Amino acid sequence: MTSSGDALASARALILTPHGRDSRLAAALLTEVGQASQICDDLDAFVSGLGEDTAFGILTEETVRHADLAPLLAAISAQPNWSALPFIVLTRHGGGPERNPEAARLSEILGNVTFLERPFHATTFASVVRGARRGRERQFETRAAVMQLHRSDETLRTALMAGRLGAWELHPASRELICSPTLRTIFGRPADGTFDFHDFVSSIHEDDLDRVMATIENATIEGRDYAVEFRTVWPDGSLHWAEAHARIQHDPDGTPRLIGVTSDVTARKQAETNHREQTEELERRVAQRTAELESAHARVLEEIRQRERTEGQLLQSQKMEAIGQLTGGVAHDFNNLLMAVLGNLDLLSRHVTDDPRAARLIDGAIQGAQRGAALTQRLLAFARRQELKIEPRGLADLVRGSEDLLRRSVGDGVELSFSLPDGLPPAQVDGNQFDLALLNLAVNARDAMPGGGRLAIAVDLCEATGDEDLAAGRYLRLSVSDTGLGMDAATLEQATQPFFSTKELGKGTGLGLSMIHGLAQQLQGALRLWSRPGEGTRAELWLPVAQVEEKGAERPAPPPATAQASRGVLRILFVDDDALIAMSSVDLLEDLGHHVTQAGSGEQALAVLESDAEIDLMITDFSMPRMNGGELSRHARDLRPDLPILLATGYAELPEGGMIDLPRLAKPYMQRQLEEEIARMGL
Repeated sequence: MTSSGDALASARALILTPHGRDSRLAAALLTEVGQASQICDDLDAFVSGLGEDTAFGILTEETVRHADLAPLLAAISAQPNWSALPFIVLTRHGGGPERNPEAARLSEILGNVTFLERPFHATTFASVVRGARRGRERQFETRAAVMQLHRSDETLRTALMAGRLGAWELHPASRELICSPTLRTIFGRPADGTFDFHDFVSSIHEDDLDRVMATIENATIEGRDYAVEFRTVWPDGSLHWAEAHARIQHDPDGTPRLIGVTSDVTARKQAETNHREQTEELERRVAQRTAELESAHARVLEEIRQRERTEGQLLQSQKMEAIGQLTGGVAHDFNNLLMAVLGNLDLLSRHVTDDPRAARLIDGAIQGAQRGAALTQRLLAFARRQELKIEPRGLADLVRGSEDLLRRSVGDGVELSFSLPDGLPPAQVDGNQFDLALLNLAVNARDAMPGGGRLAIAVDLCEATGDEDLAAGRYLRLSVSDTGLGMDAATLEQATQPFFSTKELGKGTGLGLSMIHGLAQQLQGALRLWSRPGEGTRAELWLPVAQVEEKGAERPAPPPATAQASRGVLRILFVDDDALIAMSSVDLLEDLGHHVTQAGSGEQALAVLESDAEIDLMITDFSMPRMNGGELSRHARDLRPDLPILLATGYAELPEGGMIDLPRLAKPYMQRQLEEEIARMGL
């Protein structure tokens, strides 16, 4: 809140003395006494400048003698009650009506006016100004007090309304009752209606009336505080509760009066009654409630355990995803290294045919690189980033096709049995990856039975209801059960983690089960394990039932892998940002007799296509900076819609929605695979 002194300091004095040097002289004298001022050019400007924050006005008598003073009178009449704006009128005839009849008219219009006869001394002018300032400062103090009082009243009204409190004042001697609208509503009356002492008495429940009237009398006679709770009966007959508090005050003549507030406490009373009834009911049922609470406590503990299990599974999933991303990236880079190694070894093997020892060494190196490629496939399977050829396949037929390999792998010490019923629907699966997963499960079972045992492999049709690891639907289930050593709970929990193995050093990579787990996840299925020490292990691979195409919608048969190239020597654009891969792959292509143009990025490849219309085939890596192989393929098809494109990729984690349908060549590849893929494209 601004103080009166602050308000006066910011107020300006208005000066209307348009003739001679009066205005400049008045402004200079005001500056000397510390008063800000504003010189007005005419009466209209003077009137428009008048306001609550004006300090006072100075004007000459001759300026307003013949002017229309109606606007000035209207501005003065519009002042708030606390304001009586001071005016100083400079006159040449004094201020008395006997000497200056015009002064009477100005006094009536201006109200708070002081006449100063010219010529005047500066000291006299300063004294008159100070008097006007003091008067205006007292008015500002009055304004501040009025505003404070208004805020206090508003705060009180707001507090009463917020608290649903009805204010009232009772004069016991005269039975005069003054009340607020809220009080009327507390007694069931309209807020804008009437409510006197008789209405008050008639509203009190007959059983509480004597007690209320006695409380009023005691408060009046003995000066005690008035505090009472009582029942009220509304005009509609409904019963309510009220609580009243008041204090005695005395008028100047000594007459007492009660000033207080009343609130509706019906809800509280009902709550107290309900609470009392509920307490009595609870006391009667304490044994039953205790049993229920114990049961609820047990359920809460089970929910906590379930939540902890869920949180653990989520943490494990997040950890596996992080490891999978790292593993997939490492495997992809390793694939690129193997690509360079295999490509160069493949070419080198053609030049040492007359050196058996060198040929044997190169063949050993190729086999080692191919084993490394197989390892990367396991890593990519775990990371769910290997390229899958998913199609409807009969699991029973796949198992039958692997029977000989399985028998050789598990050895004579393991009794192998199969349960492969006919008529099962096909599963949505990659046949090669399924064979690898089945072989891994069988080998793990064999290693868990060092003294021999029984291994049972079965395929059946199951229904999932939509639990934590499988969506609802039909699934083909491959079960591999052994009678081996089994695993405890701690080992079973870690069994699908990458690089975890219970085998001796050098006898396992720890990627078998994690690879199968990754494959199942990628195929929208699941891997489930059950095991106990001494009771063996059962592994179940759940794969979704395939959606078989309707009859008549046969797919066109792909061209045979051994098809011969029909166009002879090709002009090939090879795109890869890895210099080692590019060098070895270009050598492989040129060794096949093709002419090869090399590009190290998508931008360079597009520049070649724009300048050379004779390119017959583009072979591009997928994972490249700035522009990947998919984006390059789309831009290339914009330039050459009929351009054959072969996409070389180390794994199948390609962005959704952005890939066009292209033939793919899996890295690492050798010259024979490269030649077959080109032939398969009909080139």
